Amino acid sequence: MNKPLLGSLIAATLLLGDASAATMYERFEAMEKEMMRLQNELADLKAEKAAAVKSEARDDEEGDEADEEEAKGPKAQYSEEEADEEEGTNVNEAIEELQESVTELTKATSGNHLKLGVDFRTSYDMVNYEMADGSRHENNALLTNRLWLNMDWAANENISFTGQLAYHKTYGSRFAVNPMSQTSMQDGSAFETFDWTGNENPNYDGGLYVKSAYYFYRNDTFLGADIPWTFSLGRRPSTNGHLINLRENDPAASPSGHTINVEFDGLSSKFGLEKLTGVPGMYIKLCAGQGATDAKPMFSATPYAMDKSDNTLPIYLGGFIFVPYDNGQFSVGTQFYGAQNLIDMDDPFNPTGFETVGDLYSGSIYMMLNGIGNEWSEFLDDTTLFISGAMSRTDPNENGSMLGSTEMENGYSYWVGLNMPSLISEEGRFGLEFNHGSKYWRPVTYGEDTMIGSKVAARGNAYEAYFTEPLLDDVLSLQVRYTYIDYDYSGSNGFFGSTTGTPMKISEIPAAHPFAGSIVDKAQDLRVYLRYRY
Repeated sequence: MNKPLLGSLIAATLLLGDASAATMYERFEAMEKEMMRLQNELADLKAEKAAAVKSEARDDEEGDEADEEEAKGPKAQYSEEEADEEEGTNVNEAIEELQESVTELTKATSGNHLKLGVDFRTSYDMVNYEMADGSRHENNALLTNRLWLNMDWAANENISFTGQLAYHKTYGSRFAVNPMSQTSMQDGSAFETFDWTGNENPNYDGGLYVKSAYYFYRNDTFLGADIPWTFSLGRRPSTNGHLINLRENDPAASPSGHTINVEFDGLSSKFGLEKLTGVPGMYIKLCAGQGATDAKPMFSATPYAMDKSDNTLPIYLGGFIFVPYDNGQFSVGTQFYGAQNLIDMDDPFNPTGFETVGDLYSGSIYMMLNGIGNEWSEFLDDTTLFISGAMSRTDPNENGSMLGSTEMENGYSYWVGLNMPSLISEEGRFGLEFNHGSKYWRPVTYGEDTMIGSKVAARGNAYEAYFTEPLLDDVLSLQVRYTYIDYDYSGSNGFFGSTTGTPMKISEIPAAHPFAGSIVDKAQDLRVYLRYRY
């Protein structure tokens, strides 16, 4: 009896902390099935106890009638009574343990499919910049708090809602930040709450914003075919995607972090092809959305009509993710997209707004090995190796240029990384990464979680090492991370036009150049954080 009960308690504990299920509904569904099983086991134990009580009562009614078992002697009778007492104690203890497990499972589901979670991180960063003119800028006391409030609601096995609210702010007030000033475009403060990165960079106002909110529908068949599929619509979870998630110690979002890492509003639909083709893990995911809306203010003569008097158009994006193979150890992922009507600031000397400059197309492919070799060692079995390649292609409109050129320009990037056991604990991780970008390389990775700008966007070389260690189970963790970027060309973190995105070879920029003091040659970020998740 005790072993099944112990198994039940362990299963309940695992379910309460399980974060590996594909969807929140599946996690609740598993918990509720376990709850029902525990309740049934509890009912059986109560019935067993009631039967034992009835049997005892019948024995009392028989009075002093002797039988063969009683004739065995006082010692044998005492042993049986002692065994009955011990069995009754075991049943009572088992009932109490099961009742506690059911109570914990009930608390976990709140009596329904609503689930709330918290993710709170405190970071200390030391940032350092070396400029093209030889000057330096640094901050050795950069403290930030980041809070994510997670919410999930599954109405049934097909439809659910997922949302995330975010707060991200430096300690205290931010000096030198005035988003309402006339120079806010020049000093960058106008972009503090830019929609693509509003929750990724520390904001000046300490507001709580919507990071993601979307409907999620899933079904096991599509048009009668054995094709599991999903559909979601809303503010998508499009930051912290594949590969870049490893250093963050988080599950991967949908996109490849090599080319997409921004907050995004749109839709996606995934079709599982594994059952249809027999190829492990094969799927295709279609994505589309809008990165900017051209609409007049509420208190204009024509509220929310398109403003044809400016130089911008709505930004649209469409693409797909195709995973041809994923058996759990070896996986291949590809991503292709096109974005229309991308923007840049309209005047480098007196920027007052944006203008549409053209379109961008991009593709990437990565290969990942989760476990090196065939049981060569426990260390290699738990080591992840990845390599990723990506390209971008600009297409300027007839009136402008992109990245300093009126012609189509191709950029490329490659990225390799290792994610290994820390050797201190089973869950601790140690990682090394390197990526390189060419002169015209341009991803859309402004939301990458690095204080010095996206390392993946670097036109040059970027090096990174990180160490993540749990301090209290999977609830409290510590990370130390160092990022170093050596730029070959300027404009790595600019927009898509020629105002901020033109590549200038840094080694050829004279110190007397008017922009040399604002062009970063080398950047460093040393980060230490404590993170609480539950």
